[in-house]
Amino acid sequence: MSLDTSTDTAILKLDDKVYKETFGRDMAEKLLGFIKDKLEENGKTWQDITEIEFNEGPGSFTGLRIGASIANTLIHELNLNQPLVIPNYGKSANITKPVK
Repeated sequence: MSLDTSTDTAILKLDDKVYKETFGRDMAEKLLGFIKDKLEENGKTWQDITEIEFNEGPGSFTGLRIGASIANTLIHELNLNQPLVIPNYGKSANITKPVK
């Protein structure tokens, strides 16, 4: 499985098929369901995932955080023999001062 969440359009590759879905601000809520649906469409389950390739970025801070969180959770829970992914945001975080 390959996953790219560096923009608001997630790109999922399963075997030789590529799926794209634009989530905008709903990625955190809908990405895992999207992956599950595409696995089922292909007659597969979570346990059929043997490796996860992840586009580390640079790209959208939030999109990369969401995708990396899901990829790392799957790597851990499926006991995949691969390192966890670390997003590359392309620059340091721009942290603003709190309003209050």
